[in-house]
This record gives sequence, structure tokens and C-alpha cells, in this order.
Amino acid sequence: MFDSPLSASAYDVLAVDPAADDESLRRAYRLRLRETHPDTGGDAAVFVQVQRAWELVGTVEARAAYDRGHGFGAASAPSFSPDAPAWRPPRASADTRPRARSHGHPGGWRRERYLTLMREWVGRGVDLEDPYDPALVRSAPRHLRRMLADALAEEASARIVADLGMGYTVWHDVLAVGRGADPDAKIDHIVLGPSGLYAILSEDLGGPARLRRGELTGNDVPGTPIADLLARVRIVARAAGVRFGGAIVVLPDDDVLQPIDELGRVRGMPVAVVSRSALSTVLRRGISGVRAVGGNEVFDVRTRLQQTVRFA
Repeated sequence: MFDSPLSASAYDVLAVDPAADDESLRRAYRLRLRETHPDTGGDAAVFVQVQRAWELVGTVEARAAYDRGHGFGAASAPSFSPDAPAWRPPRASADTRPRARSHGHPGGWRRERYLTLMREWVGRGVDLEDPYDPALVRSAPRHLRRMLADALAEEASARIVADLGMGYTVWHDVLAVGRGADPDAKIDHIVLGPSGLYAILSEDLGGPARLRRGELTGNDVPGTPIADLLARVRIVARAAGVRFGGAIVVLPDDDVLQPIDELGRVRGMPVAVVSRSALSTVLRRGISGVRAVGGNEVFDVRTRLQQTVRFA
């Protein structure tokens, strides 16, 4: 929350100007609490956002740190660059555990597309020193910010899956049709492990997610993400001659009310919407209704996919 290229700032959530004095900020917070409280008809997800926003800017010290980190009048803001430490969860340097087999480049196509579109938007002849500068990103059109947010979401999921260990294999940015197809018609990640074969969509909507009849909904939701994912799963499954156990939608932790929400069968396939921090747990234990995969079947499914998948 508030670290996404799409998300509103803490000040936006509190509906107050970043330059407001402390008393105005406090009044805005109390007003937003009343407006969003579930007991008075407010939205529970937004209510949580308001509380989180106050945690970030509610004290002089916290506000100063937040302003520095988000570029409000400061030049020391972090970057959305793939090399930025903020996007890398801490890892012990002595950790030598085998990692999952990984194929493809998570977020790679979207990052390349973002850089191309950003240079076009800034204009020819302009020296673009840092295309990931937070102030520049915040000023960009929404479709550009969404491209970067999706890349970051895919990279974050990929790092989590990589730490599952050698019993897992993952393919990133898998095209759902043949070569030369629209790279948007892809599956972000396909994960094969003891708990089953899963297709994963890594999303960042820039705010709380809502579900209705087995689909993500809201003004900022592009199309029908879950239905599109399931349609692409069927294409890859037919091409490879494999059977997917389920589909998982991964969202930022602050954008879900509960870490694991199993939707049951959607268009015939078990689907779960999970927080990013719960992804590892779900992939290890599986989701309800998904058959475990073991023995020679793992080798067979892996071989079929490896011979079939094409990358965006």
C-alpha cells in the first residue's frame, strides 16, 4: 500500500493536501474514519486504508520519513528500478538452499514496454535520467503506471516462488497462444509442485480489491482478470496436454481483507485470491479441490510444459 505506482498517497486517502498543517491532517483523519467506518455504512477495505495512512503520517517523525521516501519536496526518494533494494525482500547471505527451477523472465516484457512508453511520453530529445523516479512515475498517465505496477507485482511473486525449493518448477510470462501473439494474452506464472499445477495472476490494482460472482470488480479493474486467466489456462492446457489443478490471483497484502479467500470453482476450476505474503503457504499446502501431483507425473507434466510453452 502506498508503494505501488498505482496507489494513492497517504494524503490522497486522507483527502488532505500534503502541505496541510498537523491539526488539519488530524481533522481530515477523523472525518475519513467516520465516513468509511463499516458500522455507518462505509467500506471496510477503505477504512483499513485510512488507518494505515494515519500510521504513516500521523506523527511528526513518521510524516517526515514518509515525505522523504515518497518525494514530497525531497530528492532522496527510492526508485521503482529493478535494482532498488525496497523491492527485494531481505535474504540471509548464508542461505544456500536449492531454489525452484525457473524459466522465463518475470515482468520483463512489461518493464521493456514501460521504458519504451515512458520515453515516448517524456518526448524525444529529453534526457531521461531515471525512468523510475517516484515523482516522474506519479505524474505519468495511468496506463504507464499500471504497466510498471504489473511488472513489479510479477517480480515480487517470482521471488516468493523461487524460495519454495527444488521441488517446484515455475514458468514466467507464458503466452497463451502461438508465437507472435499479443504479449498481454499470457499467464504471469505457471507453478508445478507437490500440491498441484497452478496458473497465477499477479495483480496490483492500486487499492482494495473487491470480488463479485467470482470476478475482481471496480472502476480501476481492467476487464475481467479472472475470466481471462481461466480462458488462457484452457489454451495452454490443451496445447501441452496437461490438466491444471487451480488458479491463484495474488494481490498486495494491504489490498485484501483476508490473506486467503478461496472462491470455490469458477468456470469449473478452483480459484483462490491471496495476499502476496500468503502465496508461499498456499502453494505448499494447495487449495481445496486441487489434486496433488507426485511421482512420475511431476516429471511428465514438467516435460510436456517445457516442450510447449512460449514466452512473451
